[in-house]
Amino acid sequence: MKRIITFGTFDVFHVGHVNILERAATLGNYLIVGISSDKLNFSKKQRYPIYSQQDRTRIIKSLKFVDEVFLEESLELKLEYIRKYKADILVMGDDWTGRFDWVKSDCDVIYLPRTPSISTTEIIEVVRNIK
Repeated sequence: MKRIITFGTFDVFHVGHVNILERAATLGNYLIVGISSDKLNFSKKQRYPIYSQQDRTRIIKSLKFVDEVFLEESLELKLEYIRKYKADILVMGDDWTGRFDWVKSDCDVIYLPRTPSISTTEIIEVVRNIK
C-alpha cells in the first residue's frame, strides 16, 4: 500500500482544494491530510481561519478520496507526522517547491501545480470588500 500525506489549512473550501487532494489521492491508495490548527494558522498568517479547525476537519473528512485526517499543530513536526503516519509520499502545492526537500530521506516529495486563478486569501479579500 502506498500512503500519501499532505498538509494545508483548507479554509473557505474551494475547487482548488478538491483538485489538489484528488490528484494527491491518485498517487497512492491511502490519503492522509494534516489540517493546520487554528493556532498554527494564526502563527503563519496573523489571522485565524474563517472556519474553525473542527469545521475544516469535518469538510475534509467528508471527501470520498480522503482516508484519514489529523490536526497539524506545528510546521516543525512535518517529519514526525510523516513517520507517524508511515507516509511514502509527501504532496504539496507547487508554491512550496523545494521547501520540503529536506524530508526526502524519509519519503518522496511531489509538488503539484495549483489550480490557476483561485486563492483562499483572494476569496476572503473579495468578500471583505463587498459593500
